[in-house]
Amino acid sequence: MPATEAIRKKVSALPHKPGIYLMKDRFGTVIYVGKARDLRKRVSQYFHPSRRMGWDLKFNALVEAIHDFDFHVVRSDPEAYLLEGKLIKEFHPRYNVSFRDDKRFLMLKVNLNDPIPNFSFARFKKDDGARYFGPFANSGALRSTLALARRQFNLRGCRAFTPGESDYKHCLYAHLKYCTAPCVGNVTRGQYLEQVRAACDFLEGQCREMQPQLEMEMKKAAAAHDFEKAAELRDLIRDLNETWKRTEKFERVPYTLPLSINPGNDLVELAKVLDLPAPPHRIEGFDISNISGTFAVASLVSFKHGRPDRANYRRFKIKTVEGQDDFASMAEVVKRRYSRLLREAGRDVVSASQNSNSGTATRRPSQITNFPDLVMVDGGRGQLNAACAELKKLGLEKIPIIGLAKEFEEIYLPEKSEPLRLGLNHPAVKLLQRLRDECHRVANSYNAQLRLKKISESVLDEFPGIGERRKAALLKKFGSVRRLQLATLEQIAAVPGFGGKAAAELKQFLEARG
Repeated sequence: MPATEAIRKKVSALPHKPGIYLMKDRFGTVIYVGKARDLRKRVSQYFHPSRRMGWDLKFNALVEAIHDFDFHVVRSDPEAYLLEGKLIKEFHPRYNVSFRDDKRFLMLKVNLNDPIPNFSFARFKKDDGARYFGPFANSGALRSTLALARRQFNLRGCRAFTPGESDYKHCLYAHLKYCTAPCVGNVTRGQYLEQVRAACDFLEGQCREMQPQLEMEMKKAAAAHDFEKAAELRDLIRDLNETWKRTEKFERVPYTLPLSINPGNDLVELAKVLDLPAPPHRIEGFDISNISGTFAVASLVSFKHGRPDRANYRRFKIKTVEGQDDFASMAEVVKRRYSRLLREAGRDVVSASQNSNSGTATRRPSQITNFPDLVMVDGGRGQLNAACAELKKLGLEKIPIIGLAKEFEEIYLPEKSEPLRLGLNHPAVKLLQRLRDECHRVANSYNAQLRLKKISESVLDEFPGIGERRKAALLKKFGSVRRLQLATLEQIAAVPGFGGKAAAELKQFLEARG
């Protein structure tokens, strides 16, 4: 999508400084987080039409989805790197790949209260009384720096934090004179603690005099044509600079993404355009998903106060419709959903009546039941008419219901022949789009899940001599082919219809198809 005038103005106002930028879609959702040494140069590249031919499909899709962006200026490129990782873990943008796991940047940890303090790596900062250094963006540089600190200050590098008696007699570091060996009593705990504190100062970047010393040794090695040692010293100096820079420069920058949507306002606008008596407290949306009439499913998504209410999501398999008929499928799902609510409402009314006889105050059915204030079906006039007919049969025709058609985001109402066209930027349309997109996601994921399950189950059909009854017994016992593959021979043999020989043959068959 070509950049809008508002985006162009925003890009032209960006500073030539390092920072991070957050690309957002029309719902205000962060879809990509990136870092830049020069924010204006980097972000402007997204909106150069001349560069479009060189973009891959993923990048094209990202640019097409950008509706706005936000940015944050930092002091250095390393700080941008760290903040980028933090924000990706916070927002989980769908176009980012890096930093989406649960790993964190490395930190160094030492507890001065330990009997023999030792440095170790950590990824999470705990309230355990220890000193933490970092986080550090370059873990390789950090490891090199820690190795130098241990050698420079004669610190322990043993794996055993509290060595036992057997470890005392065979301390390799003590024999090599790399460590002052407090575990064997060569120095007192107080003396060793001073060495650890000096190393802490070093790791905070306070021992700058070591760098000139290393540079002098590097030059001497180069003059003596010992280029291998000179290269090692050069890399060590670089690692020290990298480590010091990250410790010294980086500070965690609190960042809160400004929300571009206002659910309360969107609900007010929706009530206004639909002429509802009040903003809808609960909205339920329906969508149908099938591929060529197979694995027909439906989703029900509930929004409460304009936000997803995932506890009340529902998924349906279409049971009564043959082939690809979205209208009949929509009618079936609406009927099943609200027939059930009516049954539950009846039980609640009876229960409330019984309580009233015992002195408990009664409640009206509208207070007991969980009917929505608005129903939205994905589709146009056909889907809407099918849903309205079912609501009328159930005596629920007073529940407001609309249809949302994809092509022009038109809103269809039962009593009006022409749909409403409010425009893509209208708050009410944005709210309905969020609901419809969530319906799509739930329905499509359920369809894909059933399709994948069917494909995996069909593996059993290739096993010679298996019938529907024995296949059903296996799936009932183990739930899926994957669990069946992990089962032991004895567990398979315990299934009715499988003796020792048949179980062994099936186990061999499944292992061959891994």
